[in-house]
Amino acid sequence: MKKRTIPESELILTGEGAIYHLGLHPEMVADTVIVVGDPARVAKISKFFDRIDFQITNRELVTHTGELNGKRISVISSGMGTDNVEILMTELDALVNVDLKKREVKDKLKRLKIIRIGTSGCMQPDIPLDSFLVSKAALGMDSLMSFYPWVESEEGQVIGNKVQRTLGLSIRPYLSEASTLLLKEFQGPQMYSGVTVTAPGFYAPQGREIRLRPFLPDYLDRLSKINTSFGQITNFEMETAGYYAMAKMLGHEMISFNALIANRPNHQFSPNAEKTVNGLIEWVIERL
Repeated sequence: MKKRTIPESELILTGEGAIYHLGLHPEMVADTVIVVGDPARVAKISKFFDRIDFQITNRELVTHTGELNGKRISVISSGMGTDNVEILMTELDALVNVDLKKREVKDKLKRLKIIRIGTSGCMQPDIPLDSFLVSKAALGMDSLMSFYPWVESEEGQVIGNKVQRTLGLSIRPYLSEASTLLLKEFQGPQMYSGVTVTAPGFYAPQGREIRLRPFLPDYLDRLSKINTSFGQITNFEMETAGYYAMAKMLGHEMISFNALIANRPNHQFSPNAEKTVNGLIEWVIERL
């Protein structure tokens, strides 16, 4: 069967042959990739490298690729939200699994290990501020998977339906899961675990009120009381569900770690947020 040639208008390359948004060539990507939201966080991770071979910046997408203890690693920033995650994951996969010159998918596909290090707000009052949490699963409150052939597990459908009923939502959230391989590799006694809610915004979609009142009453309280087979619904952020779903569809291993710098029911924000994030970075780096 003849392979599909991907049109120039769908797989967009720069004049230098780099992929459009990331600005990368295939040789600039390692098999192990750390992803962060904040572009400034890239350098805070790559400073641990023994050497840095590539430093590329395009918009909020910053990439450093180098070597740590003989292992090649890339660090890439996505910016905020699952819309940016979709761009990063699609282009990252294309760099390793598409022949960019022929514009054809390769016969042998590569499986990347992708590790998210991010910040998050905790919904559970008994989890201490400045803790670390791994997302065993993530609940996507955004519409990204409406545009993909997303095949959800039976358990995911049950949880999504339960959350939709409990909150009275017009859309059904989607559930995506962490890599079981990476969950085993990154086990540690310092780490809480649970289900992360990926919100399509920072304020009302996470129950915050400044001048505009959120539409859903008692949003945090009702969400935090829902139990799942993956544990409690524990925290809010804006990327993990998109990462997990895209990784599953594309065939990559993906795990998300969260620095809990806010506790929403206790109305606390960490005075040591930067120290906590740096501690999580070091925790991950030690285990690579």
